[in-house]
Amino acid sequence: MSKQVLFYSLLIATFFLSSCTNEEQTQNNSKPSIMNIKTDVKPPVAKKVAKEMTIHGDTRVDNYYWMNQREDPEVISFLNAENDYTKGMLKHTEAFQEKLYNEIIGRIKQDDESVPYKDNGYYYISRFEEGQDYSIFSRKKGNLEAEEEIMLNVNEMAKGYDFYNVAGRSVSPNNEMIAFGEDTLSRRIYTIKFKNLKTGEMLEDKIPNTTGRAIWANDNKTLFYSVKDDALRSYKIFRHTLGTDASKDVEVFHEADDTFGTYVYKTKSKKYIVIGSYATLSAEFRLLNADDPNGEFKVFQPRERKLEHDIAHYGDKFYIRTNMGAKNFRLMSTPEDKTGKENWTEVIAHRDDVLLEGMEIFKDYLVLEERIKGITQLRVRPWKGEEHYIDFGEDAFMAYTSTNLDFDTEIMRIGFTSLTTPNSVFDYNMKTREKVLLKQQEVVGGTFDSKNYRSERIYATAKDGTKVPVSIVYHKDYKKDGNGPLLLYGYGSYGNSLDPYFSSVRLSLLDRGFAYAIAHIRGGEEMGRHWYEDGKFLKKKNTFTDFIDCADYLIANKYTSKDNIFAMGGSAGGLLMGAVINMRPELFKGVVAAVPFVDVVTTMLDESIPLTTGEFDEWGNPKDKEYYDYIKSYSPYDNVEAKDYPAMLVTTGLHDSQVQYWEPAKWIAKLRELKTDNNPLLLKTNMEAGHGGASGRFRRHKETATEYAFLLDLAGKMDLKD
Repeated sequence: MSKQVLFYSLLIATFFLSSCTNEEQTQNNSKPSIMNIKTDVKPPVAKKVAKEMTIHGDTRVDNYYWMNQREDPEVISFLNAENDYTKGMLKHTEAFQEKLYNEIIGRIKQDDESVPYKDNGYYYISRFEEGQDYSIFSRKKGNLEAEEEIMLNVNEMAKGYDFYNVAGRSVSPNNEMIAFGEDTLSRRIYTIKFKNLKTGEMLEDKIPNTTGRAIWANDNKTLFYSVKDDALRSYKIFRHTLGTDASKDVEVFHEADDTFGTYVYKTKSKKYIVIGSYATLSAEFRLLNADDPNGEFKVFQPRERKLEHDIAHYGDKFYIRTNMGAKNFRLMSTPEDKTGKENWTEVIAHRDDVLLEGMEIFKDYLVLEERIKGITQLRVRPWKGEEHYIDFGEDAFMAYTSTNLDFDTEIMRIGFTSLTTPNSVFDYNMKTREKVLLKQQEVVGGTFDSKNYRSERIYATAKDGTKVPVSIVYHKDYKKDGNGPLLLYGYGSYGNSLDPYFSSVRLSLLDRGFAYAIAHIRGGEEMGRHWYEDGKFLKKKNTFTDFIDCADYLIANKYTSKDNIFAMGGSAGGLLMGAVINMRPELFKGVVAAVPFVDVVTTMLDESIPLTTGEFDEWGNPKDKEYYDYIKSYSPYDNVEAKDYPAMLVTTGLHDSQVQYWEPAKWIAKLRELKTDNNPLLLKTNMEAGHGGASGRFRRHKETATEYAFLLDLAGKMDLKD
């Protein structure tokens, strides 16, 4: 929230709201609601400064381009004014927001801790203490009865900061040092710091402008890390020697192609330091023996456009998951001294109906993560013997391999969740097929019972005949008669699949009569690689029409109605929201667009903006006229028109490194200028945070409570359970 308040406007609003009579409320035929309440709080009117942008003989005029100046006092003033307007418009929900917030955090186990995992002689644990926002990272030597060693108490480290995040924790091979990244701005720019775990002292070494993680060589004193350029692209790898000034660090790799980013990691075998270069449609890896940190990195397989692969090392081989001749990927292997693709031999063949998403290697077993009909299944394949899939007893779920650092074991750590089952961690015996539940997320408060909720997996028919999966969850008392409110969530970009997972936060909607649905639209990868390819580039509009078709299907089949359906999406899902309301503005009663990517043409033409160059293979490069015309035809900001739009709450963060704050700010200003309805249009900017919102396990849900209050208010459900 803003630190500045337009006191006069809020004073008028407070006076007016407190003086509303019962007669006025009766005349409105409703309790106070954002749709009918009268207030003197006025929306900000942004100044217009015309900026012409011409390419391909086409000129666009952007009246709000001036907002692209984070340090401009007028920009800050506008964002603060929008925050004040949002606060005034939602004032009647403040008590309800507080109730929702307390309800949401009341389900969170206060003194919680992770399931310990063992690495190099120590058991590692992250835990929370009651009332604390941040993790405590600790370990125990040898066994779980040993004395706890606190490595990092993030609660103490975060004091004095509006935002604080620790990432990339990495312990040295001799267990004596820990390296970690610290972000205090929420721009995902980390300073790497070091702590002596024997003495508890912080080292003087500090490495700024990194991605947050340092990788130890086997000598316990040499580390490798990646740094960011002005566009926040990870573009160089450096070598640091403990105890020396970071200015003397040695550059070992420069990713000169600005459509690629780079990173560094260590193989599970601990034998190799690996530099990875990645683009949307290509990858390249370089190897260095971790015992020889001053040696030369060697290319695993030279990059080729549209050749995607990732690698894992075990024994004297590398295993490669690749799309080479395999749209849905296949698994190959190669000797560690002959890594070029001409030496790769097939281990798991390509299948048209199965997407190979990942692998976990053990001495006697190969475990594959395979997406089948939109659901990730775990396939256990002994190097010798009969293979099997792990049976979880549900039709729609999310399963995954967890932390598995030991090769020589029959026990695999896995995770499982579904729309009605809280996240669960198991040890699974790959030989006996026995699952041992180690922990299930506890929903505290005593009111949650999974038997009170129902989930479904249905298929909506898109306009071109494609069957689009939809996952739905609702309370058992929800009636599918067309009268219940339903929130439809979507994303549909980058090949990111939305899995049907449990959320205790979501219960605040379900228990108030909402159904929650996930549209598994094209642009994700739920149904295979073709699902992604059919929702990108010059087929991007499939993503938007799929979402609309899912909404129409839910209405036609009486899961909800036109007056009771709501939509939500964030980041690229915010682009989805913007495109959908331009195409079918009458379809949804209310929309929440979080950190929305809405000014697609301008952003993709500006290579100084973070992420732009690396995303030409996702959206297309608008310097090519064909892509320019297509992107312009759906870009939400460029297609705002003088027509009615639904009620909207838009959120952003001033320090967002993924979608710059000015995109939603400009979008709001243009919508205010052109829209013809009286529906609420609200912008809420977190002035201290970035793309992920507030830090801390509790504070972030202040924002969730605002979003839920907005939706529940629109649905007329705000007073239930009060």
